[in-house]
Amino acid sequence: MTLSNMRAAFSLLALVIVAAIVLSLAKKQTAALRPAAPDAASSPATGGAMPRPQDVGRQVQGNLDDAARRAAEAAASATQ
Repeated sequence: MTLSNMRAAFSLLALVIVAAIVLSLAKKQTAALRPAAPDAASSPATGGAMPRPQDVGRQVQGNLDDAARRAAEAAASATQ
């Protein structure tokens, strides 16, 4: 096997490993996002309250602001 063939084989192997890791992480995240099985404590008939849309909006906006701040910090540290 020549050097370029070995390099290509290792690159392909690395790509497969990275794809497997990404798919594994995506599977874990989708499992975490699935709603839990409804139980008696959280059913609407017993008075389990859903979060208000305004509260959810504030939480999402806060998360976006945090992500933007972290991205700006990372960009600033990368340019130093």
